[in-house]
Amino acid sequence: MPLGRQFMVLFPEGGFLHKRREVSQRFAEKNNLPKLEYVSLPRAGAMKVIMEEIGPRRDEGASTSKENSKKDNNFNQNNLNNIIVDTKAGDSIEWILDVTIAYPDRIPLHLQDIVCGTRPPCAINLHYRLYPSNEVPADTEGMTQWLYDRFIEKDKMLEEFYRTGQFPARGSNSQAVRQVRQDNLRYVILHLFFIASTFLQYNMLRELWSYLW
Repeated sequence: MPLGRQFMVLFPEGGFLHKRREVSQRFAEKNNLPKLEYVSLPRAGAMKVIMEEIGPRRDEGASTSKENSKKDNNFNQNNLNNIIVDTKAGDSIEWILDVTIAYPDRIPLHLQDIVCGTRPPCAINLHYRLYPSNEVPADTEGMTQWLYDRFIEKDKMLEEFYRTGQFPARGSNSQAVRQVRQDNLRYVILHLFFIASTFLQYNMLRELWSYLW
């Protein structure tokens, strides 16, 4: 069913860094891959499925997926990339927007910080890179290596950021920096909505419970 969706969000890391780092480094050591400090090695399974279904070379990818499925031990369906869908190009992915996030003092925001507002205001830096989707290899090994290369670059970028306070520039191109502030009114409205929604669901469940028992 055509729904006109334009964006798909993918987290290839497959989990929180503090939970995944040791597992990722053991996997890297076992498979002769770089041991990353600031990110974990990605899992390519979800990206493989996405590119096979709505990628620019989906027919080519589908023809090789069965041959390569037994070779890949690192594909995982659990799936920081935004995948942009161009609806004018036959509902296929046209661009991949690669997002790298740097937190103050390397301490990420946790869910309780966002919900309860317990952490003081801070600046979070997001670095964007845009890739044509046809740059991604269609075969399993090539796609996995392409994704590994992006995360190895992320690790080096974050190392540079935490050392200098800035992401490294690529070539002679200057980086456009734009500051985005939290809209407090929107923040309050969203929280009121969630509180009201929770209250409504609680009352519905209570009524259902009293009706059945």
